[in-house]
Amino acid sequence: MIWRWTVPLGLGVGLGLLLYACASLEAAPLRVPSSTTVVLSPLATTPDTVPTTTTPAAPPTKTTPERGWLTIHGTGDVNLDPDYIPALADRGYDWAWNGLDGLFLDDDLTIVNLECSPSPLGVAEPKAFTFRCPFGLGEMASAGVEVANLGNNHSQDFGKEAMLDGRQRLLRAGLTPVGAGQDATEAALFAAFRSNGWSVAVVGFGGIVPHAGWLATADQAGMADGDTIESMTAAVAAADEWADLVVVTIHWGVELERTPRPDDIERAEALIAAGADVIFGHHSHRLQPLETVDGVPVFWSLGNFVWPNFSAAGSVTGVGRVVVTPTGDIDACLLPAFIEGPGHPVLTAGRACEVEG
Repeated sequence: MIWRWTVPLGLGVGLGLLLYACASLEAAPLRVPSSTTVVLSPLATTPDTVPTTTTPAAPPTKTTPERGWLTIHGTGDVNLDPDYIPALADRGYDWAWNGLDGLFLDDDLTIVNLECSPSPLGVAEPKAFTFRCPFGLGEMASAGVEVANLGNNHSQDFGKEAMLDGRQRLLRAGLTPVGAGQDATEAALFAAFRSNGWSVAVVGFGGIVPHAGWLATADQAGMADGDTIESMTAAVAAADEWADLVVVTIHWGVELERTPRPDDIERAEALIAAGADVIFGHHSHRLQPLETVDGVPVFWSLGNFVWPNFSAAGSVTGVGRVVVTPTGDIDACLLPAFIEGPGHPVLTAGRACEVEG
């Protein structure tokens, strides 16, 4: 079990560790740790008292723990709206996860992009597609997911009140939201984890903005800006001050495109310079390549994941895997998967990885 908290910008203890990326997992297969290092968790409160922002009750230890293997998985778009995917209501929400062979239960951290509003509140925004998903959150947590990115163009489909309510529902379900909040400060909070001697920070951004009112500001709820390099790099740098490893989950790119756009390459380079050690991208609804940028693995787009299987092209997907060795080397690869039924991704090669970058 991993305990976690969210940490505001500027809180750090100078534990940044320079890590570099390797391309092959063949020499470093999936390692399931025998135990994890547990840290305090201010989020472990009763359902009626979940805080909107938290700070650690005590500073992290100053001693350097012995480090073991660390495995992190990331996915693309997850949609739990039963109106959009009726199979979830018909078969149960475990249907979304039971084709993965318990993969996310055997790792240290799993991060998904939750592309729906996890709340029953609010009224639909005037958009072509609006997704609501107050259901299935517990099943997602039970499947081994720890972090849900809300920095995307659907988390506010039913307004800001619903987004903020959904954020609390995620917390109560045992999931940590990133990428959105009651103001710009909360939206930029990183989720903090410790496992096997490593400290890991997860930062979420939304670069696909329906209109400017969706962005969080000093006095307005919304999502973390995923377009402005200055604010993005500030959030990553703050995370890097605390963490050994910084993971970015970001909604960017162009729908149906299979390659990254030039301005997102520029953003990736800036995020890496600021301290990002892994980048999981999503939004294009198509699987894009894993590449190494300045020594860091960048999954440009992990495509659809829990999504309707409208087409063969849109059903080709994968799970991004990152394995950190005890010495700090990073191996990154893609676990191939296919959406065999609506909302039902299945690993197509078991836990064997395809090396792509």
